[in-house]
This record gives sequence, structure tokens and C-alpha cells, in this order.
Amino acid sequence: MKLKKLSLRTRIFLAMILLVLVASVLISAVAIYQYKEQSKDYHEGRLERKEASIQTHLKRVLNGRQNTWEVKTENIPLIFKEEIYNIADIHKLQINLYDLDGGLLISSKAGLQSDIAEKCIDAEIMNALTQNIEFNSALEIAHHRHVDIHKENGETFQSSFTYITNNKSKAIAILNIPYLEKDDFLVKELQEFLKRIGFAFMLVLLTAIAIAFWLSKYITKSLKTISDKMNTTRLERRNEKIEVDDTSEEISALVKSYNSMIDELEDSAVQLAKSEREQAWREMAKQVAHEIKNPLTPMRLTVQNFQRKFNPEDENIHLKVDEYSKTLIQQIDTMSSIASAFSNFAKMPAQQNETLNVVKIVKLALDIFNENYIVFTSDAEEIIAKFDRTQLIRVVTNLVKNAIQAIPENQTPKVVINVGKDNGNVVITVADNGTGVSEENKEKVFEPKFTTKTSGMGLGLAMVKNIVETYKGSISFVSEKNKGTTFKVTFPKE
Repeated sequence: MKLKKLSLRTRIFLAMILLVLVASVLISAVAIYQYKEQSKDYHEGRLERKEASIQTHLKRVLNGRQNTWEVKTENIPLIFKEEIYNIADIHKLQINLYDLDGGLLISSKAGLQSDIAEKCIDAEIMNALTQNIEFNSALEIAHHRHVDIHKENGETFQSSFTYITNNKSKAIAILNIPYLEKDDFLVKELQEFLKRIGFAFMLVLLTAIAIAFWLSKYITKSLKTISDKMNTTRLERRNEKIEVDDTSEEISALVKSYNSMIDELEDSAVQLAKSEREQAWREMAKQVAHEIKNPLTPMRLTVQNFQRKFNPEDENIHLKVDEYSKTLIQQIDTMSSIASAFSNFAKMPAQQNETLNVVKIVKLALDIFNENYIVFTSDAEEIIAKFDRTQLIRVVTNLVKNAIQAIPENQTPKVVINVGKDNGNVVITVADNGTGVSEENKEKVFEPKFTTKTSGMGLGLAMVKNIVETYKGSISFVSEKNKGTTFKVTFPKE
């Protein structure tokens, strides 16, 4: 059997490399684990010894002749008023003394008494201190003790809590000793060890790679042929099959699988093209349905409002009927333009760059809303710009509808619309006092089909964004949870 037909060549190459890598990782992992265990045991033992020494020192002060105060919780700040700083300096650790309810009595850390965050012990720590009983090998006694461990800025902090007792073994205070684990020396030794072992394994790895490469070079020709064919494989065009002679059984199986995949790929390409066309029509149907629904809603509201307020004896009845008729005709025209656009393969209504008074058009768009909490303001009576009248109305109605729907039922609603100008641009803002947009949804607001409502298809804001950007404008928003959202539309006057 020829060497190039051996199926174990690739396995040998990978096995040699992996063996070196796994060995290096395992030895490094064991070294790091051993270091962490030694460091943990060292710091735990050191903190325990320091704690025992400080306990002994504190009891000497409590029971010493120089102490003229009665040994009770209330007198702890007086007893250790000056001595606590000496004890902390001797043992090179911060000392905090708390009463039995967890309130701070005195601390060796300057300014701690004014630090509200550290004035009392957390309830979980108090419960743990009450329940945990440990044997102190230094004091050779069993006592209540709890050690809180947390990490901050990459450093590990231990904080031990034990009871201080009087000469009758009655607890009178809680001793807290914050302790920072410093591993500079051990870390340096570990780094040196890992550096040395890294050099050794690098040499072994290079040797293994050289040997494995020599063993695998016999099969690179066949693999390169397959690789080149795979790199040129494309879904959108017809692909050639691979023909390789005089090769190993495994390579032949791979070539056979590839050729079979090419046949399946061609079938999949046909199915994918069909699926994409169907999906495009589905999306278009959703978009058109949404666009038709927009004018239907104000039409219904207009008719209902007319029905509710109709009074034949009203002297202005003809004027009101004319206004209602204009609103209905305007929405019907919008629907007609959408229907015409759909007949031309899903094109939205063509843009009509009209010179119009934005203030007037926005007021007209707001006439379909009957809510008395909708407030309209403008910086001027007339702000002229070039924009499509129908699309401007759609922008305003979509934003106002979203604002209304964002306000919960149990809250007094308020929607404020303002039209202004800024450096040659028209600025329209729609502000509400609704629930706001959550942080995780802020990036999705303008995505098609995204909605947080139980109804609707989530196309409204996406369409508003498309319309505004068509006129070289922009739309943005600021939102605060449970306080409201303000959408801002900006587009040039010309």
C-alpha cells in the first residue's frame, strides 16, 4: 500500500498537535489550580490568625486596667476611641466595630462614620453570622464566624465577621476585618513557571508540526483539488463535479459526497428562488394591508364623529359636512393611490413634491383625532417646505397613533405635537407621556414587523422612516421608562 493512501495521516497530524496542546493545557491548568488553592489556604489562614490576634488585643483593652468604662455595647466607641487606631496600625488591617444589630459603632478607617453605605451590616451577613459556627485553630474555640468574599476591579476582598465577648462570654459587639488578598509574589512565581513551560512546549509543538507536516504532504494534492472546487461553489450558478483518480478510500468518499451535494444544491437553489418570491409577495401583502388600514381608521372615526355630532338645525352644518367630506375624500384618495401602486408591483404612491404649509397640513392630519388631550403647537403660522402632502399626513398620523397607543389606560394621557424650523430644516416632534421604550427594544423600533402591541404588523414606524429618508431627512427619538417618548422628524425645506 502506498504511503499517500494511508487514511491515518491526517489523524496522526492532528493527534500529535493535540497531544502537545492538551498536555500543555493540562499541566498549566494543574499549576494554576494548585496556585489558587495554595493562595486560598494562605489567605484564609492569615485572615484567621490576624482575626485571633486582633480579638486577643481587643479583649486586653476591654479587660485592662486603663479601661474605666463599663464593658457594654454602648461604651465601645468610648473604650476604643483612640486605641482602635493603635490596634489597626499594629496589625496593619482596618478594624470596624458594629453593635449586635449591625449598626456601625467605630472604625479605624477615617471618614467611615460619614459613609452611609457602610454604616450597617447587610441582613444576609447578619443571618449567616448567627447561623455559622466555626472552630478557630488559633484560639482553639468554636465561635460564630462568617467571611464575605467579593471581587472588585479584579481584586479579591475578604471581610470577616465575629462576635466580641466580655469576660462572661456575652456578645457585646461585632468585629469586622476587611482584608485584601495580595498575591504579587505568588503571581510572579506562577508567571515564571508558565513562561518556562511555555517555551518547552513551544519547542515540542514546532517539532510535532514539522513531523506531522512531512507525513501529511502526500495527501495534500487530492485535498487541494477538493478545496479549490469547494471555494468556487456558488448557489446562484451551475457547479462542476470533482473527478479525482488514484486516491484513498476516505478521499473517494468525500468526493462522492461533494458531487452528491452539488446535485442537491441545484435542487435547493430552485426551491429557494421560489420561496423568496413567495416571501416577497407575503411581505408586500402585509405592507399594503397596513397602508390600507391607516386611512380606514380615520375614515371610521370621522363618520362616527359626524354621526355623534350631527345636528340638522346647526347653522354651520353645511360647513361641517364639507369638512367631513374633504377628510373622507382625502383618505379615499390615499387608498386609491395605494391600490394603484400595488397594481404596479408593490410601488408605494409616487412622490409629489408640493410646496405646502407644513403647519396647515399637520393641523389637517390631526383633525381625524377626537381625543381632547392632543395638543398642537407651532413656532410660526406658516412654515413652507417641499413635501408630498399625502405622505406627510401619513407620517403625522402614524406617529400620533403610536403615541396614543403607548399611554396606559390608568394614566391621564397627553400628546403634544410641535412644528418648528431649525437651520433650514423643518422639525416635527410628537411627545407622549406613555410607558416609554425599553432599552432592549430601542434598536428595534424602526425595524419592519417589530411591535410590542398585541395587534398590528409593526410596519408603521418603518414606513415613516422610509418616507422621511426619501426626502433626505431623519427620524429619531428619546425615551424614558414610564415617563414617555418624543419622536423627532427632521427634513429640509427645499
